[in-house]
Amino acid sequence: MKKSKFNFVYILFAAMMFTSCESDLDITPENPQVFLSEEFFATEDAYKKGLAGVYGNLALTGTDGPTSSNIGGIDAGTSQYGRCLWYMQTLTTDEAIWSYENDGGVRDLQRNIWTSDNVIVRGMFSRAMFHVALCNEYLRQTTSDKLSSRGVTNATLLNDIEDYRNEIKAMRSLAYYHLMDLFGKAAFNTEDQPVAVAGVEYNRQQLFQYIESELTALIPELKAPRTNESGRLDQAFARMILAKIYLNAEVYIGQNRYQDCMTQCDAIIAGGYALELNYSDNFKADNDTSTEMIFAIQSDGLVTQNYGPTTVMINGSVGSLEQNGISLGVGAGGWGGAIRLRKQFVEKFNGSDFDFDARKNISGGGSRSLDILDINNRNQGYILAKYANVSSNGIPGVNSTFVDTDFPLFRLADAYLMYAEAQMRKDGATNGSSQANATSQSLSYINALRERANDGNFANVATNQVTLDFLLDERARELHWEAHRRQDLVRFGKYSGGNYIWAWKGNAAGGVAISSDRNLFPIPQLALVANPNLTQNTGY
Repeated sequence: MKKSKFNFVYILFAAMMFTSCESDLDITPENPQVFLSEEFFATEDAYKKGLAGVYGNLALTGTDGPTSSNIGGIDAGTSQYGRCLWYMQTLTTDEAIWSYENDGGVRDLQRNIWTSDNVIVRGMFSRAMFHVALCNEYLRQTTSDKLSSRGVTNATLLNDIEDYRNEIKAMRSLAYYHLMDLFGKAAFNTEDQPVAVAGVEYNRQQLFQYIESELTALIPELKAPRTNESGRLDQAFARMILAKIYLNAEVYIGQNRYQDCMTQCDAIIAGGYALELNYSDNFKADNDTSTEMIFAIQSDGLVTQNYGPTTVMINGSVGSLEQNGISLGVGAGGWGGAIRLRKQFVEKFNGSDFDFDARKNISGGGSRSLDILDINNRNQGYILAKYANVSSNGIPGVNSTFVDTDFPLFRLADAYLMYAEAQMRKDGATNGSSQANATSQSLSYINALRERANDGNFANVATNQVTLDFLLDERARELHWEAHRRQDLVRFGKYSGGNYIWAWKGNAAGGVAISSDRNLFPIPQLALVANPNLTQNTGY
């Protein structure tokens, strides 16, 4: 179903490139002379294969298929970049709950009682730092001096390698962005430091400044929107990261950067991406063709088999009662009701405005209760069928377990909603009682999404209906299960504390307030032991 040569040939090769990492240390390749070595670069096509190897780290976990991991001492599933990101941004919130709490790390995450020994927290930190290490090593191996020493003189290839290097730098910023958001710090290294040197600790201020400077300089050097090969990043990718850090700048560095967020969103929206006509087509097996997909973690049922977020969500969306797996392109029973919805998320779609909303792909009622009083009872709680391993033309994916559906990290709809929120906050709206009106431009973006979801304008909203709380709920309705929710709740002051309570928040069935320390995850204990430059976050 995936037609791009980059997806098929080069990502397949990437699975064979990763070296083993037997301990967390700084999460660097164990032997950089093996990974991206002089021998590896003996042929000119190796440079693109190396690029694909770095992209592949977002989807693949090891050298021996979906059950292997090149992060030492950890299960493959809990070391996959997208899956860890989804768990930490979704299961820790009101959006979903995982039935099988004996799965490593899950129980503590979704009850908000995690510690620095949590394996999913460790998996995310390790995989992101490993991504940084891969980016750094590729950059070390593709300097002008290195290329000259290998006799690389072909002008076209040299131009291509420069493009590859720019993409690698942007991907490194992605990893540092996630580390800044989730952990508030990282072990910082670039290609300028030797492999064996432990990274120094960068706090949020330092990471913010680095990401902003790096991406601002890179944007003119990256491919224009929608002109790069399928599966690779472009200018809009860098602008989405910048828009994200500017929207959250008050959380990250205590500064108002809302106008900067709007500027980046303006450029993204004008860049050639367009809303997909059918909302659901963004989450199907051929979503790599979506006109609004800015960047996704690739998935292919044959070539890039992994237990990543879309494989997990689609198999997990099969209800224990409904046995609806065939309609989702997987086995009839899927994973037996693995994922269900918390009551507070379901209630975001209450009211007649959502009777025909395509985003309300929720099944419940009858023998299902809305409340989840017993997490082990897979018949409690409604289920969601947002993602499917079936194409927009109704053709099932090539594998009934490992799906063809890519995981959307950034899509245009998010830029619409970020613009509206940034505009309102810039004009004086706060998370308290003071509310600024949405401008006509912001309102047009919000209603474009609602019209798309409803195939008409009957659910459109007026300016006096758009508050910040409305925008938070609208983000949940539009972007649920896309790994944004925890970040959104933190930004709105509704994650920690008692301003907003959801089922099982703080390890209570009805939910209780949690400490503000939970706005950040802890630095994994093994990473602290391995790198004395790192310090633990408050409260852990």
